[in-house]
Formats: sequence, structure tokens, C-alpha cells
Amino acid sequence: MSVFVVAVALLTLAVLALLLLPLLLREKNQQVGNSGELSIAVLRDQLNDLEDQRQAGLLDPQVYAEEQAELERRALQDGAAGRAFSAQTSARKRVLASIIGVAVPALAIGLYAMLGSPDSLKPQPAVDTAGNHSLSPQQIQGMAAKLAERLQDNPNDGEGWLMLGRSYTTLGRYAEAAEAFGRATAILPPNATMLADYADIVAMAQGRRLSGEPEKIIARALSLDPRHIKSLALSGTAAFERGDYARAIQDWRTILTLVPTDSSAAQSISRSIADAERRLGGSGSQVAAAATGGSPDGPAAPPAFVSGTVVLAPDLAGKLPADGTLFVFARAVDGSRIPLAMARINAARLPYSFRLDDTMSMAPNVRLSSAKSVVIGARISRKGDALAQPGDFEGLSAPVAVGSSNVAVTIGTIVK
Repeated sequence: MSVFVVAVALLTLAVLALLLLPLLLREKNQQVGNSGELSIAVLRDQLNDLEDQRQAGLLDPQVYAEEQAELERRALQDGAAGRAFSAQTSARKRVLASIIGVAVPALAIGLYAMLGSPDSLKPQPAVDTAGNHSLSPQQIQGMAAKLAERLQDNPNDGEGWLMLGRSYTTLGRYAEAAEAFGRATAILPPNATMLADYADIVAMAQGRRLSGEPEKIIARALSLDPRHIKSLALSGTAAFERGDYARAIQDWRTILTLVPTDSSAAQSISRSIADAERRLGGSGSQVAAAATGGSPDGPAAPPAFVSGTVVLAPDLAGKLPADGTLFVFARAVDGSRIPLAMARINAARLPYSFRLDDTMSMAPNVRLSSAKSVVIGARISRKGDALAQPGDFEGLSAPVAVGSSNVAVTIGTIVK
């Protein structure tokens, strides 16, 4: 315990030094404003992280909306605080420094008193946690109004327009949300997540219909990231709405290669695929032909596939991450490195017998059947990301012909 107390004391002194020295030594008001801007930037990063969690299915819509509203409230407060503090004198800075000097140790002691108790470590009911962050629609509306007013003075703030669009979405004001997202997409560098959200909101504004402008936006998103889950989901839904069940099946099957097989998302997508298959015509041959771009009326072409086994090199067996994700993919020997087909499974299933075919394609025009020979790759991701990251385990086969069986892939390289 004494070592812990000494460590806490040293950390507290370090925090005090970081907080007090800028206040006591710097007299320029501009730096306070810069601090406010940095705070808002941090909050925006947190908002992006929150959106990533929603896309991954880690947050339900209600919790997401509440957490989003809380972050936006803090962003507005920090923006106002930055403008207010920019006029303070150095005397007020010294007062603030005194307050911090007392508050930080007191807060550290209070937190230790709370978190150091075994009772404090017991899980609390989820409803209590959500209640602490809940905001009324009136509060969210007030914050959105303040943000909209601020954007009149700074119309080139793309992140601000994006935040405003999300606020209007929470309030159900979809037409205004679509307009705000339109402003944001005209300013910010394009990315698939922003465009998918934009398409979703435009669809809500036009009566929950994805036809027309939303489909164009979805196509832009998929051109940036053919494996973007929400864009694929929207693309499949749009195809389903217009009766193109084969395309819907293709888009949704791609999602199944990108999400864990035992996830709720995979179960929901599988039910949607089953519905589309029933509407398409019922027979398995028709579904398979449609998914691979063939004709159900003509003779079925031999399916394009590659099968084999993935094993882990013995020297890496002890380093296998407990929650690692295994990606098995096929890509062309020459040309684009975009996978022609890919499967995602839990790395604990190694050694793994795989079969890749056109139903696992990443995009409608990028399929295994479009190549004569391919390289089969296998990668174990620590973070569940299909893109290679330093520290991932990887292995590649020699070039093999499409239609090959018994292809052996050994994962024996660590990505640098």
C-alpha cells in the first residue's frame, strides 16, 4: 500500500505541474483559446470513436444517442468556455491555479476512497448508467440551436456540420439533418462512414426510401471502401426494395464475411438473406446462379472456388492472441490487391479447412471467377481489422489455379 501511495503522490505532483505551469507562466490569452479548441478536437475524436462502436454493433441505438448527446453538450460547453476564458486576466489564472492545486489532490483522494473499496467494483445496473447521461429532447434541441448559430459564423467547419446533422437525426429532424450532412460532405474529405450515414438520413427524409439520391451516395461510399458494412447493408436493402434480390443477397453475403459468425448482426443478415432467397424463386440453383452473376435459365456454370487448409507455424503457437480473428482471402496474382473472396472466423478454430467462392466476393465486379490463378492468404488480426497491422500473423500460398483443392497455407510471418 505504501508503494501505491507514493506512486499516487508522484503522479499527482506530475499532473499538478502539467496543469499549473501553463497557467502561472503563460500570459497570452490566445493559449487559452487554443486549449479550448484542443478540447473540442478531443471531443470530436471521442464522437468518432462512439460512431465506430455503433457501426461495430457494440452500442444499441438508445445508448448511442444518449452518449452522442452528452459529447455534443460537452463540445458546446467547451466552445463557450474557450471564448469566455480568452478574456480573463492573469490574476484569474492564478485563482484558477489555486483551485486546481487544491481540487486535484482532493479529487485523487476521493476517487481512491471510492474506487479502492471492493463494493465500488461491483457492476452497476445498466439503467443507472444510462440515466446519468440522459438528456431531454429540449436540451438536445437547445444545444443544436447553439451549434447552428455558431456555424453561421464559421460555415466552413465541416466537423461542426457533421455534429449538427447527427444532433438533428437524434431529434428526428431528418430534412435538416440531410442538409447539414450535405454541407459536411462538401467540406470534409470523403469517407465511407460519413457517406453511409448521409445516405441513411436522406432516405429517412424521403419517407425511408433508398431509391434515387441515397443509392448514388451509397455507390460513392462503396467506391471508397467495398467492405464497409453499413454501406453494404444499405446497398442490399436498396436492391431488395427495387426487387433485385440477387444483388441484395450478394451484398448481404459479403457482410457475413466481415462480421463474427455468432454475432447478432450475422444472425439478422442471415434472416434477410433467407427472405431474399424465398422471394428470388426458392431453388438453390437459382440463388447460386444469381449470386455469381449467371442465369438461372441456362446451364449452370461450374462454381469458381479454392479450398484447402490453414495452419499456424509451431513457433507462433504460443503467441496466438486469445481473441484473434482469422481472415482467409484470395487475391489476383497480378494487379489489384483487393480480395476476390474472403472469409472471417475465430482464430481459435485453427487449423481451419476453408472454401472460398464467389458468394464471398468483396464487390459485384471483383469475384473469384474473374481470375485464372490466385494467391491464398491467411492473416490473424489482434484487433479484428481486415487490413494488415503491425504485429498481425500472416501467411501466403504460392499461386494456384481457381478450382484448386487441398491448398495449404501456413501462417508463419509477423507483420512489421
